[in-house]
Amino acid sequence: MSDPPTDPQGAYPRFHGPGELDRALALVRYLRRHCPWDREQTPASLVPHLLEEANEVADAIREGSPPELRAELGDLLLNLAFQVVLAEETGDFDAAGVYRVLEEKMVRRHPHLFGSGERVAWEELKAVERGEGGGVLAGLARGLDPLMKAHRMQERAAGVGFDWEDHHGALDKVVEELSELRGALAGGDADAVAEELGDLLFAVVNVARLTGAHAATALDAANRKFRGRFEQLEALARERGLELSEAGLERLDALWDEIKQRSRRPQ
Repeated sequence: MSDPPTDPQGAYPRFHGPGELDRALALVRYLRRHCPWDREQTPASLVPHLLEEANEVADAIREGSPPELRAELGDLLLNLAFQVVLAEETGDFDAAGVYRVLEEKMVRRHPHLFGSGERVAWEELKAVERGEGGGVLAGLARGLDPLMKAHRMQERAAGVGFDWEDHHGALDKVVEELSELRGALAGGDADAVAEELGDLLFAVVNVARLTGAHAATALDAANRKFRGRFEQLEALARERGLELSEAGLERLDALWDEIKQRSRRPQ
């Protein structure tokens, strides 16, 4: 496949032409004309649907199901197209404007690919873009869940040099925070316990980041593993005639260890 054509000045490629996004926009315009529910929607009313569809896309990726991912990406595309059409109707912006901003941003952030300079670290580029618009931590989405926000804050701080050299320093911080949590628990102050728990979680996110993992992804995997094993525990308890609520921790823990041993055996 050949490279896309450059812009008139030859500075960088122009990726243009009709395609599926145009069809998605046309579909939404049609729905706005002919469907009462679609006609009543506003950018704000569609936010819950947008967030839900984004989460369903993430779920499909984690499940490793291409057919499901294809369907969920379609739903997400519809929501994105809907926001563009609503903006067109109010005259705020149009699809071409959305793409132009995206294209300019990507060219600016990849100077080594488009002939405008040497490669620059991503966070350094974003820091320049933020400029006087705020500090290093300004502009993070308010809707980010706490694990995601902690990761992004740490990434931004690292972009200006405020970071451990490697995960060892972060791991030492976890040990320190755990000790402080033990002290707060011993003191019996609920507010102090909550504060130290937050510090401990923040430190664990740092360890995850510095090992190349993402705390949210790692926790999601742990959640799925726990659910799978607990469902096996429920099934095993039924097989042996045990009532979970009456079995007691010792017997349930023994079932749990049995299930863990099964999972470690070569298939």
